[in-house]
Amino acid sequence: MRHALRLARQAAAEDEVPVGAVLVRDGELLAEGRNRPITAVDPSAHAEMACIRDAARRIGNYRLTGTTLYVTLEPCVMCVGALVHARVQRLVYAASEPRTGAVESRFRLLADGLHNHHVTVEGGLLGEESARLLRDFFRARRSRPRSQ
Repeated sequence: MRHALRLARQAAAEDEVPVGAVLVRDGELLAEGRNRPITAVDPSAHAEMACIRDAARRIGNYRLTGTTLYVTLEPCVMCVGALVHARVQRLVYAASEPRTGAVESRFRLLADGLHNHHVTVEGGLLGEESARLLRDFFRARRSRPRSQ
């Protein structure tokens, strides 16, 4: 999760919402990603999506069985769908997302029996550190003068 937080800080430095993700299998880092929808001009360029895409390309298979995704913010609906389709085994997220979190906060899309694939979930790992990074980012963004 510390590596994912470093990626989130990189995203913030690029004026992207600070979210980072890493995908691990058997203790080996398979892929990483950070939020880049503004930079990539792509609404699907979330940290989780970038990470999953990169891992699938690297291993030559869209099924990422036996993997754990560590992400600094509770995933949205789109990213949860990708986790299920990629067959990620475990999700570990840091901060909850009360507005759009699709795992436990707003929606419970990974609840048992909803899909033919079950993703094990753990929330809160370094959650306060991630939440602080997000709060500071949005506070700084709100304090900047708006461009015309």
